Amino acid sequence: MGRIVDLCGEIAAESEEGPEGLILSPDAWDRLRHDWTEEDIEDAMGLVRDSMLLGELVDAADSLNTRLLDVLGDFGEAAAFTRAAEGNGVVSLEAIGQLARRVDRLEEILEVYREGKPPDRQGFNLLRHRLAGHGIEAELEAADEREEYDGHDDD
Repeated sequence: MGRIVDLCGEIAAESEEGPEGLILSPDAWDRLRHDWTEEDIEDAMGLVRDSMLLGELVDAADSLNTRLLDVLGDFGEAAAFTRAAEGNGVVSLEAIGQLARRVDRLEEILEVYREGKPPDRQGFNLLRHRLAGHGIEAELEAADEREEYDGHDDD
């Protein structure tokens, strides 16, 4: 068991994350082939990849959960709870953006492990597009205002 742990440690140190998973350089493959079979190396790469993804999954879930506790905790106050019960609960656009970023990262990781059909992301993707455009629109409006202001000073 100790040898496979050593192999996993070497792979973790030598590999880089690529679009299809972990990638080992040709030199690292050649060096590892002296002591291991291709199958052993590929199995160890799978273990390292899963370990890394599970760590990221825990981090992403923890981050999302922490933010959800903050957002939902705001409704613990009596007045905020009453507004929510009346259908007037409000979540800020900033909080929506933060939650969307965390959910997006969590979805990326879960796609690797998910069996079956993934959830419908159409509305979520539209929200992310609107959030991205909202930030850009605000920056463009501020830049336009600065240009207009600068233009008036030159007159």
